Amino acid sequence: MVLNHVWGLLTQPGREWERIREERCTVPKCYFNHVLILAALPAICGFIGTTQVGWRFGAGEPVMLTTQSALLIAVLFYLAMLVGVYIMGRLMHWMALNFGAEPTMDQCVVTAAYIATPLFLVGITALYPVLWINMLAGLVAVGYTVYLLYTGIPIVMRVTKEQGFLFASSLLTVGLVMLVGMLAVTALLWGVGFGPVFTAG
Repeated sequence: MVLNHVWGLLTQPGREWERIREERCTVPKCYFNHVLILAALPAICGFIGTTQVGWRFGAGEPVMLTTQSALLIAVLFYLAMLVGVYIMGRLMHWMALNFGAEPTMDQCVVTAAYIATPLFLVGITALYPVLWINMLAGLVAVGYTVYLLYTGIPIVMRVTKEQGFLFASSLLTVGLVMLVGMLAVTALLWGVGFGPVFTAG
């Protein structure tokens, strides 16, 4: 079923992680039923918000992106999320042996995909691009993502809570390094002409 674990992860994450572990979903199925759909939320909502609503600064006219610029950014962001989930899954698989776990590659990528669920869902706030609202919602989503990471790893990987804590902490560190790397790449792309283009007036 499409998106069949989203509600459970938001309301009963411990029980839902057990269901995910027993389901043994494959990477293609997980991407088709979960990642491809949810990762489109922030991309589509961001495109609409930045081209139709825009940002307001004081009483001035809203600042919006051109359709072409917003579309390029949305597509690149969407692809980055798809690739990011897979890379985190591969890193999880590579690190697993150090913590006494022996998951399959499918389990690791699927786990990474479900951990990222709050980050996908919060993208809906991009429909209304108000900086403080977006930042507050983003912080809540990041916090719940970290919570899913620490609750899910011991269950899915079948390791002790202590091993799970160390495993999750290592993954969190890697994730932060990846984020910094993506920000650096973004800055470089902006510097060579791939930055946002705003509408005139």
